[in-house]
Formats: sequence, C-alpha cells, structure tokens
Amino acid sequence: PSPPSYQRRVSALPNDVLARIAGSFTLPNLRAASLVCRAWRDALKPLREAMGFLKWGKKFKHGSGGVKADLSKALDYFLEGAARGSTLAMVDAGLIYWEVGKKENAVVWYRRAAELGDSAGQCNLAISFLQANPSNTKEAIEWLYKASVSGHVRAQYQLALCLHQGRGVEQNSQGAARWYSKAAQGGYVRAMYNTSLCYSLGEGVWQSHVLARKWMKRAADRGHSKAQFEHGLTLFSEGDLMKAVVYLELATRAGETAAAHVKHVILHRLSSTSRDRAMHLADTWLAKPSTR
Repeated sequence: PSPPSYQRRVSALPNDVLARIAGSFTLPNLRAASLVCRAWRDALKPLREAMGFLKWGKKFKHGSGGVKADLSKALDYFLEGAARGSTLAMVDAGLIYWEVGKKENAVVWYRRAAELGDSAGQCNLAISFLQANPSNTKEAIEWLYKASVSGHVRAQYQLALCLHQGRGVEQNSQGAARWYSKAAQGGYVRAMYNTSLCYSLGEGVWQSHVLARKWMKRAADRGHSKAQFEHGLTLFSEGDLMKAVVYLELATRAGETAAAHVKHVILHRLSSTSRDRAMHLADTWLAKPSTR
C-alpha cells in the first residue's frame, strides 16, 4: 500500500526546510521525532548522524572521553555535522574558527545557523558584528532581537547593553532594564548584577533597595566577583561580619583587590573561632548553577 500523503510530503521536504525545522534538535529530540513515522525517520537520518560527529567534535575540542584535545580534528567533526544540517555543529565550527583567528569563516557558519533559526548562531553573529571594525550595529541589533525573543539569555543581555549604551539604537533605559531582567531570570549572572544596579539607581525601573539586594546576592552566589564584593559590603553595613568576610574573601580570590582591605578590617573584629569558620566557608564554597 502507498504511504499516507503526509508521509510522502515529509519525505519530499527540501533539505533546507528540514534543517530549519530540526537543525537545532538535540539527539533525544531527534530520536523522538524519528518515531513519528517512517518518513520522519528517513528524513532525519542525516541529522542523527550529525549528532555523532558533534559528540566527537566536542571530545576533541575539550580533550575528554579518553582523547587528546585537538582543535583541528574537532573542527573536522563539526564540519561533518554541519554538512548534515546540524545548526549546533555549525555554531561549534564557527566558535573554533573564531578561536583560531579565522573570523570570516566563523561568521559564515554563524550566519548559516542564524538563518536557520538557531538562537546561539544569531547571538554569535550579532556579537561578531559588534566587534567588527567598523562595527555593523544595525544588523547586530536585528539578530540580537531575534535571539532574545527566542529566549537566548546572552543575546538578551547583549541587547540590554546596546539599549543601555545607545549603541546602534536610541538609548532606552526602560528597555535595557527589561531585557536585563529577562536574562537575569534566565540565569545569566552578568544580567543579575546589572539588574541589581538598575534597582539600586532607579534606572529604567522604580528604585528598590530590596530588589537590588536580592539580585546582587544572586549574582554573588553564582560567582560574580564584583557582586561578591558589593554584597560583602552590604553585609558589613548590616552588621553580619562573618558572612561579610566570606563574600569579601571570595571576591579577593577572584581578583577584587579592594575587597581585601575591607576584609582585613573586619577580621580584626572577629574572634579566632569566627575567623576560622569564615575561611572554612570560603574554602568550601561552591557557586550556584548559572548560564554565565
């Protein structure tokens, strides 16, 4: 018997249309989609193969899984995955080209992924336009907006920066604060810090020291060194000396030299037991998960 008409239509989809639909799928999503029908299974075979190349590319890029790091081999695997339509592999190929200084090649792959709807490709393409000399801010903003609407937190943060600074767009504090907040809620640490500053200064939002403190602590707990310094100062002003020392010590270790002076002032006020306890907490501290 002839296959159902929708299966025939799926099997006849052009590769670029298929890539736009499923190019950014991860392996579990591809496996699930391949179970829909035989036509989907056959049509998605190249993308399933791409996941294997992507996996090996990451192993060679990071030197994991029992293989030695080798960017050249990693790039070869990513390009094989990209040739099969995976936008994930396209972005990874672009990252390696960028890392080795072949930025024009990187932009080619970022653009291919971006045009297929991959938000990471859109974000990276936009950032490459912002960093170009001369910069292409108009197109950068367009791609940042597309990626931001899709929920890409780094793009949301970069778009907020452009709105905050009036780079490529009219300066818009309210718009900047809104996108900082979206990125912060998505777990982007730098956006958490900037969201705190917006609430502290009343820039683009109503002033709220409660919300400023909340977002500063969230950034500090996820490893933002300036946030650790500033949250430590807040705890010091509130009289919570031991916790203040912990955050100031973390900030000092991360390179915030000004934090060391304040920390030493507080240490002289603590008992030896409290000092030892604070250093132990700093030594065993682990950053909370974030998207950086």
